[in-house]
Amino acid sequence: QVQLVESGGGLVQTGGSLRLSCAVSGRSFSTYTMGWFRQAPGNEREFVAGTSRIDGSTDYADSVKGRFTISRDNAKNLVYLQVNSLKPEDTGVYYCAARSGAILYGPAHYNYWGQGTQVTVSS
Repeated sequence: QVQLVESGGGLVQTGGSLRLSCAVSGRSFSTYTMGWFRQAPGNEREFVAGTSRIDGSTDYADSVKGRFTISRDNAKNLVYLQVNSLKPEDTGVYYCAARSGAILYGPAHYNYWGQGTQVTVSS
């Protein structure tokens, strides 16, 4: 069983930054592709960023490219999401998720989920 715990969310002003963390316990962390998703009230959960277990490559939603950076520390079983130049539309609950195989954009492809951390960006 894999368990994921996010942290690092908060309330920031437009243009601010946060560093979200996801601690992963259970089976070998390095065997999982990790993704970050977000969900705003009334909206579906959407892909934000991913890092592949296969080749270490990363992928981002167009809306966050150049502002968000995903990284992982396999020695510490951690995955991070550095979020910069935040906008009010970035507000939502941010979730990390894990799956085997390549990065995919659909939440249904991910087997394990954390409880989420709230990010609120004020204008």
